[in-house]
Formats: sequence, C-alpha cells, structure tokens
Amino acid sequence: MNGIIVRYSYSGDEAAWRAVVDDFVAAIADDPAARGRFRYAVTVASDNRTRTHVGRWDSEETLKAVQSRPYFNTFSEAIQGFAGGTLQSTRMLVAASTD
Repeated sequence: MNGIIVRYSYSGDEAAWRAVVDDFVAAIADDPAARGRFRYAVTVASDNRTRTHVGRWDSEETLKAVQSRPYFNTFSEAIQGFAGGTLQSTRMLVAASTD
C-alpha cells in the first residue's frame, strides 16, 4: 500500500474548509475506481489550525485514476489555497495497517 501525508496550517472559514473535505470524501466513496482502494482521513490538531491529511491507495493505477478525476483537481486546488504556502507533503510506503 502507498500513501501520502499532507500537513498545513489553516485558520479561515471552517465551514468552507469542511465542505471541500466532505465533498472530496464523498466523491471517493462514489467513485468505483476508488471505492475500497483509496482511503482518506483528515485530522485537525488541538490548536485548531494544523491540518493533516492521510491518503492511502492500493496501487499506482488507483492513484492515477483518482488524480484524473475532476473532483481531485477541485480538491487539490482548494487545499493549496487554504494552505496559503504552508503545505508540506510526504509520500510513503505503508508497511502495516489494521485496515
């Protein structure tokens, strides 16, 4: 399994941020190419500013399929805007999981 961790700081309109995240998660659940193959979790730290996204996928084929969707581009652009230059991402190989 492959993955990515994305971190950034955001202190703007919480409802706008939440709508973008919820739309993305719903789009993944509705996408036959992603369902059960691409997992995504988002956390907000106790400081209410630091956001961490963790994405995991079963293959590069799944990742490419998700990245080719309009919903992915919309989400990616919105998150980059929310991050305002604070976005950091790290690709990873997941060695073990309880999923």
